[in-house]
Formats: sequence, C-alpha cells, structure tokens
Amino acid sequence: MQQATTIAVDYKSLSDALQLQVMQLTLRISQLEKMLFGSRHERFVPDNGAVAQQLTLGLQAEAIGERTITKEEVTVTRTNIQVEKKPHPGRMALPADLPREIITIEPEGDTTNLKKIGEEITEQLDITPSKFFVRRFVRNKYALPEGEGVIIGKLPSQPIDKCIAGPGLLAQVIIDKYVDHLPLYRQEQRFSRVGITLAPSTLCNWKSSVCSLITPLYNAMVKEVLQTNYLHVDETTIKVLDTDKKGTTHRGYFWVYHNSHQKIVIFDYRKGRDPEGPSEILKAFKGHLQTDGYQVYVEFGQREGIILLHCIAHARRKFSEALQNDKPRSEYVLQYMQQLYAIEEHARNNKLSFDEIYKLRQQKAVPILEHLGKWMKEAYVQVTPKSSIGKALAYSIERWKALSLYTSNGMLHIDNNPVENSIRPVAIGRKNYLFAGSHDAAQESAMIYSLLGTCKMHKLNPWEWLKDVLIRLPDHPINKINELLPHKWKPGT
Repeated sequence: MQQATTIAVDYKSLSDALQLQVMQLTLRISQLEKMLFGSRHERFVPDNGAVAQQLTLGLQAEAIGERTITKEEVTVTRTNIQVEKKPHPGRMALPADLPREIITIEPEGDTTNLKKIGEEITEQLDITPSKFFVRRFVRNKYALPEGEGVIIGKLPSQPIDKCIAGPGLLAQVIIDKYVDHLPLYRQEQRFSRVGITLAPSTLCNWKSSVCSLITPLYNAMVKEVLQTNYLHVDETTIKVLDTDKKGTTHRGYFWVYHNSHQKIVIFDYRKGRDPEGPSEILKAFKGHLQTDGYQVYVEFGQREGIILLHCIAHARRKFSEALQNDKPRSEYVLQYMQQLYAIEEHARNNKLSFDEIYKLRQQKAVPILEHLGKWMKEAYVQVTPKSSIGKALAYSIERWKALSLYTSNGMLHIDNNPVENSIRPVAIGRKNYLFAGSHDAAQESAMIYSLLGTCKMHKLNPWEWLKDVLIRLPDHPINKINELLPHKWKPGT
C-alpha cells in the first residue's frame, strides 16, 4: 500500500505573489488602455484632501544641515507668478498680403439720388484647389556670321538636371511628406485629381535627388550642432524594409541631437540602438549631455570632459504610472515635482538670465530635491521592489544625482523635452507612411527631418526656405554652404 505524500504549502507567500501579479497585470492593462484611448499628457492634479493627510507616510520632516524643511521653505505656488490678463483679440485678422476679390453689394431699390455715408466690410477666407503652372524657357538661337556657328541663351541651373519638376514642386513634395505627413502615394492621388499623372517611383526619385543635393547642408549642420557645450540626446524607432528580412521590417533608430541654445537639431539614422552611433557623433564633444536613463548613455558620463545629466520628466512619468499601485506615495512625489516645474515656469515667464535662474534654483529647488531624494530612500525599504512604485523609486534613487544636476547651472533644462518635441513629427509621420523603403531612404529622411525641424524652431516657412535653397544650391560655393542653413538663412534676392 502506497504512503500518502504530504506537501507543505505556504499559502501566505502564494497569496502575496498572486496579489502582486494581479496588481502588475492590472497596471499593464491600464497602461495599454491609456496608449490606445487616452491622452499622453502628464499633467498632475493632486487630490488635496487625501494628500494633505498622507504626505509624510509616517516619515518625519527631513533636516537639511541644521535647518528643517518646512512647507513655507520648499513650496513654490503659482500665486507668486504674475499672469497678465490679455483682452480677447476678437476675430482673427486675415493677412493683408492675400489677394482680395471685391464684391460690391448695393441695397435693393434705386440709390441714384442717395448720398453714400459709408460702407460695411465683411471678409471671408476662401480657397481654390492648388493650381499647377508650366514654366516655359524659350531660348533664342542665332547664327553667327560667315558660318562661325550658333549661339543660344544659357538655361539656368536646375536642382535636378533634365527633371520636369521645378524647385517649387520639388519643395512641395518634401514638405507634404515630412511636415504634413502625406505619403507619396497620397500625393500621387491628389495630383491625379487635377490631371497630372505622376508615378510613385517618379516622386520617390525626386525625393532622393533632393536629398543628394542637400547632403552638404546636412553635413555642415552636423558640425554646427556640436559647436556647443550642452546637448540633448534621444532616440526613436523607424521601420525599414530590408531585403534580408522577408515578410517583416527591420527596426532602425533615429538618434536625435538637439542644441537648444542655437535651436538646431540633427537626426542620425542607425540600424541599431547600440552605442556605435552616438560614439561616432560625440567623439569630440565636451560639455553637458542630457539624456533619459537608457544604459548606453552611462558610458558617456564616464568620459573626460562630459557631464551627464538626466531628465526629471522621465522620472515623473514612472510615478504617474504608479498612481494605481500606490497613490499616496506617487502623489507625494508628483506634488513635489510639480513644485519644481512651477519654479521653472516662474523663471520662464519672467525671462530670467542664466545667473538669475541658478540663484532661484539654489534657493527654491535644491531644498526640494534634497528632501525628496532622502525621502525616496526611506520609502523604498517599505515597498515591494518589483511593484510599480518600487521600480519608480529605484529608477530615481539610482539616478538622483544626475536628475538634480540641472540646478548647478542656469543654462541647463530640468528635462529632455526640447529634443522630445523635435521627435514628435517622426511619430506622426511613421503612422502615415509606415516604413522607410531602405536603409538609405531612412538616412535621407533623417537629413530632411534635421533641416525642416530646425526651420520649425526658427519659425521659418519650410517651403519658402527649401524652394530658395534648391534654386541657389547648384551654383552656391561649397565653402559658403553654412549661409544656407536654416538658422543662418536669408532669402535670396
């Protein structure tokens, strides 16, 4: 007769593990629902009633030196920021340089013997579909006397030799795709509605030819963006067709380098997310480098001459995601981070100098950061490390020195948002055109995003800039190529 085997089960441990798993899965479902249906805006509105009772979470107020942090010392409220109320501007004024079609309307009845005492003007903005036109070059030919030959007028240099498209049309194709996110096949459909038949391959060839022409501009801007002691860096994905991967796409990466003081951005396409790309670009860089917490960037912080700082927005995002897991602790951190951003808003609204920003941060932000850093370490031992709040705390604790480093210099930003703002057009564009046709096409896109992104930061009309550059580039001296860069460009005469 077989003897029964007794198995001891630790039901409490099993219950705790299952509760943690349920909590993690619930949070994951919430995050996925937010990605699908919700806004990605991270504005935090605290529950003042609940937070007021739970702020300390059993922890005593922290001492800084010989001084205890009090609410009055660390809190920056919006009441300190003077907001000027502007009168409502009324209806938008239509640009004066737009052509006007005048329609005069007389009242009913005979007005022959009436005296006109004024008029009432109502303007209506309207549009007609884009109209193509043909630029015809007529070059007269003349025979020289005594059979010495024939002379003919010289055809102006063209962006693309023997191409039917003029510089304005070439610029429009580029702007439509990379600014207005209209894929080439949709542009083809739009052209066909006005009777212009263009094959998708033709539009693709035009794009590639334009990219060949602007390559010297891109190379010059890569050098320009590195002529600074402060850079933001980030990366984003792009799907790329690869002949070696049948039935799927390759995941490539745009590495983005943003010079926020000169308002220059460059995109550099790489096949992978390894450190080879940034190592090549940043091999001679010296100064402050601001990044997210991606491990590849840690190496740069160990290089001589580079000071690595991280992004408060990334740390804040993790506590936003942990709200459902541990609302009291998450709100406690988010409320203090909100105060840090209120300090930055005050500096921005009052247009403070770098020196004034530094002094403001030392007075207001540093005590908050010191208190919060110490509080996080004490809170971490009270939570489950694998929970969302545990991961959020661990992320910030590990990087707290680099997260707080922005207070050491008034020129530094609290976060990496300037470079993330430059990446947004890529995120919108890839939803429409889905993928790049090749690795070369992905690098062409990187060049265009760089130049047009810099145009945007300098509030230039990208079509006007690109059309002018395409006209001038064929005859422009290569040693003066920097004159055509968006941040240095002056319209041609």
